Order: sequence, then structure tokens, then C-alpha cells
Amino acid sequence: MISQRSGNTIISEENDDMEGVEVKDKEKEQRKQEEKKKQAKEYEQYVKQFTPSPKYFSNCLKAFIVGGLICVAAFYVQGLFMDRGMNEKDAGTLITVILVCSAQLLTGLGVYDTIGKFAGAGSIIPITGFANSMVAPAIEYKKEGIVLGVGAKLFSLAGPVLVCGISASVIIGIVYYFI
Repeated sequence: MISQRSGNTIISEENDDMEGVEVKDKEKEQRKQEEKKKQAKEYEQYVKQFTPSPKYFSNCLKAFIVGGLICVAAFYVQGLFMDRGMNEKDAGTLITVILVCSAQLLTGLGVYDTIGKFAGAGSIIPITGFANSMVAPAIEYKKEGIVLGVGAKLFSLAGPVLVCGISASVIIGIVYYFI
């Protein structure tokens, strides 16, 4: 019996040692996690020193003014076309074509990027942004050739927009037809 008790005592001491090791491992992991959190906070404070704060109000104002000026200019030209005898639908179609072509021309000349940097979303919300999104990738990949460069990249950004728009219009048309 004495040997069994001493054996149980040894097993009990081993269990106590194992529990002590597990506790120490948990404490080490907790210290490591606390150290990582501390480093993350220090890094965040370091980055905040060099990150400029965004100017929300002035950026919104610029976007509003430039986007509004694009729309006002288009409406003015549409009014000129209507004064010369064109109906509203045809004048609107012609204005859309003029806006798209002028945005493509300005993108090709490199002027649209400057306008975009200044105005932000104000220059991309009207239809001119769609034209820019088609031409910019094509210009970027023109070195790869007409077919594989320009042709392949022309719709890289605008393609999914067109597919979703056309698909949605077909589905809505079918639903409207049966209702």
C-alpha cells in the first residue's frame, strides 16, 4: 500500500506541475497579446502624426461646384439647341454625346485627371466620369496594341456596369410586359 500511495503522490505532483506549465503558457500568451496591442496603439499614434486630416467641407464644396457647373453648362447648351428648333429629346441625346466625347478628349489630353484631382466626385458623377473610366484604361494599355491593349481594356471598368445595367433593364422590361 505504501508504494501505491507514493505512486499516487507522484502522479498528483506531475498533474500539479502540468497545470503550472499551462498557467505559465497562458500568461505568456496574454503578455504577448498585450505587447502586440501596445505596439499597434503606438504605431497608430505614429501614423496619425504624418497623416493629413481630410478637408471634408472644402472637398464637398469643390465636388458640388464642379459637378454643378458641368450640369449647368450642359443644360445651357441643351437650351441653345432647343432655341434653334430641336426638340427636347434630341437635344438631350446630343448633349449626352457631347459630354461623353468632350470627357474622352479631355482624358486623352490629360486634362481630365487634373480636373478629377481638384473636383473629386464632382467630375465623375455626371456621365463624363463614365467616359473617363472607358478611355483611361485604354490609354494606359495602348502599348500592348490595338486589340490586346486598347480593345481588351476599353471596357475593363465600364464593362461590368454595362452588363449589370443592360441585364437589369431587360429583367424590368420583361416584368413590365407581363404586368
